[in-house]
Amino acid sequence: MGKVVLGVAVGVAVAACTVAALVVGRRVRSRRKWKRVVGVLKEMEESCETTVGRLKQVVDAMAVEMHAGLASEGGSKLKMLLTFVDNLPSGSEKGIFYALDLGGTNFRVLRVELGGQRSDLDPDVEQQPIPEQLMTGRSEDLFDFIASSLYQFVEKNDSVQSPITKLLGFTFSFPVKQTSVLSGVLIKWTKGFAIRDMVEKEVAGALQQALTRKGLNMRVSVLVNDTVGTLALGHYHDADTVAAVIIGTGTNACYWERTDAIIKCQGLLTTSGGMVVNMEWGNFWSSHLPRTSYDIELDAESPNPNDQGFEKMISGMYLGDIVRRVILRMSEESDVFGPVSSRLYLPFTLRTPLMAAMHEDDSPELTQVARILKDVLDIPDIPLKARKLVVKICDVVTRRAARLAAAGIVGILKKIGRDRSGGITGGRSRSDIKMRRTAVAVEGSLYTQYTMFREYLHEALNEILGEDIARHVVVIVTEDGSGTGAALLAASHSSENVNNIQLI
Repeated sequence: MGKVVLGVAVGVAVAACTVAALVVGRRVRSRRKWKRVVGVLKEMEESCETTVGRLKQVVDAMAVEMHAGLASEGGSKLKMLLTFVDNLPSGSEKGIFYALDLGGTNFRVLRVELGGQRSDLDPDVEQQPIPEQLMTGRSEDLFDFIASSLYQFVEKNDSVQSPITKLLGFTFSFPVKQTSVLSGVLIKWTKGFAIRDMVEKEVAGALQQALTRKGLNMRVSVLVNDTVGTLALGHYHDADTVAAVIIGTGTNACYWERTDAIIKCQGLLTTSGGMVVNMEWGNFWSSHLPRTSYDIELDAESPNPNDQGFEKMISGMYLGDIVRRVILRMSEESDVFGPVSSRLYLPFTLRTPLMAAMHEDDSPELTQVARILKDVLDIPDIPLKARKLVVKICDVVTRRAARLAAAGIVGILKKIGRDRSGGITGGRSRSDIKMRRTAVAVEGSLYTQYTMFREYLHEALNEILGEDIARHVVVIVTEDGSGTGAALLAASHSSENVNNIQLI
């Protein structure tokens, strides 16, 4: 009997030891897997690091590239395009002005009534979808359709038979080589348009001809892009506005430059002594930008590799996909997210607005994070610590983007001497220069709707500039530069001497 009891006891002990060994083994394996995931995060954090020293290197690189782009065509990754806009709205404009905003599968028409003294803006707006067949047909058919819509819009509000010529600001958000403030040649179509007979043709002229055929007494007085419209709208509300930045799905910037600094157009004269320059800053690149393996993969797999490098690191089009790539890497390294979801292999499955919602989820159990991971990426039932990991990934990607955008803004200020450096050729910072108040107009959902992005951007501006200088720099939010801003530019270029730009 004693032997039986002893045998049972030994068996129980062996079983207990086996179970204990299994539990310990699982814990060890789990810790190893978690350690691998944490290692991926740490490696990413280090690669994305944006110290103040590094950001100042980006500032200097941006200013140098701006200078190079103004010195010669093709001298920089920044195109530094002349807009021929040499007169920004002052707030004193009076009258009724129109705008057409064409930049996608819909277009908008606007009517703005100005009363002077920086009157409040309350534009009438209508949006129209463009029939699909017009996006690939003849240019005459497209512009006749737009002219008919404009005619009907004017008819609702004003007399179409009036002998007074109505002025129109035209925002055309496609690649254009500008030849004057009211003319530009289409380089290529994007966004689903493929109207062959319009390529390398003058854009505003095609619209003007359609307006004439329709019998509408309206003149296209400015041809601009949305970033220039944002600067115009900012300047209308605040005369200290010297630059504009759009940070949304895409990103771009423009600013007011002295004409004598535009070396590639020697002999350029404007009545105002300045001109708006469209930077096309999405194409900026520098070795000082903190690039990761995820950025390299994203760029290689994009339709435009080695192009728009800055945009791919800071704009809403790409941030969500960078986060997806990090989660995929972690899933392949460990089962902390369960079996690898097939959706993680689909580019742009995770859009930036969803990434922002996860980042800003302040619920105790991170329920928004859990829902989005399940519904969008097919990653269900992950533990809270894994959800916290996802939030941290979003934070690293967003913080880098916002701080680099801030460095870009300071780069513009440095180029024009609004950072107390005296400009790009000013040498050391000079404390004897009295700081002028400087306003930068910003538009775009990434800035206006993503609180953490906005806070990180402002934090970086203060760190780079220092508090004494940063308090003189104001970021103002504008809305609808592409529409209302274009109408304001039509107003500011409404006098008979709009052709006040000369090449001598």
